[in-house]
Amino acid sequence: MVTRKSTKKPNVSAEELKTFYREMLLIRRFEEKAGQLYGMGLIGGFCHLYIGQEAVVVGLESVTEDGDKRVTSYRDHGHMLACGMSPDGVMAELTGREGGYSKGKGGSMHMFSKEKHFYGGHGIVGAQVPIGAGLAFADKYRENGRVTFTYFGDGASNQGQVYETFNMAALWQLPVVFVIENNQYAMGTAQQRSTSTPDLYTRGEAFGIPGEIVDGMNVVSVKEAGAKAIAHCRSGKGPYILEVKTYRYRGHSMSDPAKYRTREEVQKMREERDPIEQVRSMLLTGKHASEDDLKAIDKEIKSVINASAEFAKDSPEPAPEELWTDIYAETVPQSGAA
Repeated sequence: MVTRKSTKKPNVSAEELKTFYREMLLIRRFEEKAGQLYGMGLIGGFCHLYIGQEAVVVGLESVTEDGDKRVTSYRDHGHMLACGMSPDGVMAELTGREGGYSKGKGGSMHMFSKEKHFYGGHGIVGAQVPIGAGLAFADKYRENGRVTFTYFGDGASNQGQVYETFNMAALWQLPVVFVIENNQYAMGTAQQRSTSTPDLYTRGEAFGIPGEIVDGMNVVSVKEAGAKAIAHCRSGKGPYILEVKTYRYRGHSMSDPAKYRTREEVQKMREERDPIEQVRSMLLTGKHASEDDLKAIDKEIKSVINASAEFAKDSPEPAPEELWTDIYAETVPQSGAA
């Protein structure tokens, strides 16, 4: 890919740019490997890749503090990696192995980490939005100054529970940032064909929730908008909406041929707007890193991802007795019991 010169001077340090590059590349390489394992039959069920959208979570995670929370949809691998969850544990969960974050019982869409305050990907469209508000309500009640990032897509923005949640979050001034990851095609329908309002963040105006549109292909822009949003929430002013305009290169899931858009459109986005290439350009043109430096980072990341794939393959299948762990009731009713 040709390196493009960036005309905008980034409001970040050289070290932060390198961190952005490394973290986005980790997500990209992880998702590429997950796609390979899916094709080999080692990952079953659903698998929604985050390739192209890396700048969203990396930019927003850069402004979080310890104890801040995040909850998202089924396109969740990038969110897990960005908040510090181990590639080994995530990959092992994708392959349904004991070493996974949910002991191999959750798969791609159902992983959690109490330690990292990651409250799951959720398979039901829009279901995570009220959950995110609930997490924020708990923090407001405890007066601990924490903020919750609640991620959902342009398709989910048309769900009814989203507006019920907006109303309650505004009414109770909850510390929640609603992040609309607008990748423009939802499950497979272009936004202009499914949504009456061109700017999704304006859906919060009826409830008095401020918001803005963000260039989700530029990690620096995402960081700056995220800092503004989180400061608003942390100061007690209630919720904030970020509509982050991004783009996924793959289909909705691994089973989606993505015939609703042209190859030329996807290629144009890759060549002109790729988030990782933008940071690469900033590092090279600013003389913060050399080509050899970036190749070394790429080599290191590939090694980490290959090791995670081997860990997943070597991790055993869950034991049969695991069926009866992590459930609400410890006893199973006998046949015929009321």
